[in-house]
Amino acid sequence: MRPLAAVLLLALTACSAAPPPPGPASVPLAPASTTAPTATSTTAPSATSATADPAPKSAPEHGQVRFRELGRFERPVAFAVRAGDERLYVAEQGGRLRATDGDVLVDLSGEVSGGNEQGLLGVAFHPSGRWLYLDWTDARGATHVTEWAFDGRRATGRRDVLTQEQPYANHNGGQLAFGPDGHLYVGLGDGGSAGDPQGNGQDLGTLLGKILRIDPRGRPYKVPEDNPFAGKDGARAEIWAYGLRNPWRFGFDRRTGDLWIGDVGQDEVEEIDHQPAASEGGENYGWNLREGERPFRGGTGRGLTEPVITYPLHKDGNCSVIAGYVYRGAALPWLRGSFLYGDFCAGWVRAAPAGEPSKAAEIGRVEQLSSFGEGLDGELYALSLRGPLYRIEPA
Repeated sequence: MRPLAAVLLLALTACSAAPPPPGPASVPLAPASTTAPTATSTTAPSATSATADPAPKSAPEHGQVRFRELGRFERPVAFAVRAGDERLYVAEQGGRLRATDGDVLVDLSGEVSGGNEQGLLGVAFHPSGRWLYLDWTDARGATHVTEWAFDGRRATGRRDVLTQEQPYANHNGGQLAFGPDGHLYVGLGDGGSAGDPQGNGQDLGTLLGKILRIDPRGRPYKVPEDNPFAGKDGARAEIWAYGLRNPWRFGFDRRTGDLWIGDVGQDEVEEIDHQPAASEGGENYGWNLREGERPFRGGTGRGLTEPVITYPLHKDGNCSVIAGYVYRGAALPWLRGSFLYGDFCAGWVRAAPAGEPSKAAEIGRVEQLSSFGEGLDGELYALSLRGPLYRIEPA
């Protein structure tokens, strides 16, 4: 097992044995830093292998970034914005959804489970702004995707959209995101323990180890007719992609519609997967036949989709990949078109041209990076589990 500091965060922990049983983290979080991290390099990355570590720091200087602190939260893990709303929304692992003006929209603190990889894990607003969705684990450890009607101030009419039993306390996924098609994409890990003992990643008969695609406005939800496994015997129609260990964070490129997925590794490799907007779904990203680009415990398979970025575990403090977004804002023109991602334990943040993801460069550091966020204007944000919400800006 890696040091306990590396397993404080929910679905981020890549480890070779099962985590502690559900309950409070056994070591309190360190006090949050009072200063924002310093940006150490720029994008316009130089050519390098996708597996190189650390990322190159000799990229041409086109501009530098800083991570400006906007506010503090209690173990923030997920970020969302709402159409027509200037506020930013942050999900706290302990169960509260808070706005940057201090309002608490939803408080599930009396209902969520308290394990290291459990709690309130994801948040998304319907494109119309009329409904709010949260991904969380209950006292038994089961995953819920729950809907509320939202008028900008009050969340009402609570309704469970989807519930999934979890065999173990870890690898719960948790990401929620509406795609360009207006459907809700839901990330679920492989069910936990280590090595996917139930084979869920490759089993099309379970939702575990998958990214789902649903219309949440059904009762309880609808399955789009063009989902890749709809109508196929023995397969769950909700599945959009499979072969995932723990897709903690993923996001859509707001310009192209491409999907970028961060899948947390087991023993050796962290990976980023890429799904083009033209995809009809059904990609198999390989787990547990493969970890990253490497066979896992002798596994083999055909038709597997290769990762576009990998980097090694157990080196230079790496432990858990945090996928971000392709930058499409205006404030950082030298970053435009670059995909941002980072590592929870090591704290680095890298940018890679979306068309050449192997060319990555470090642009800064965030201690205990837990998630990225994208504003309505395309500007990017970063969350630290230690409390701060940062906006990524020119230095």
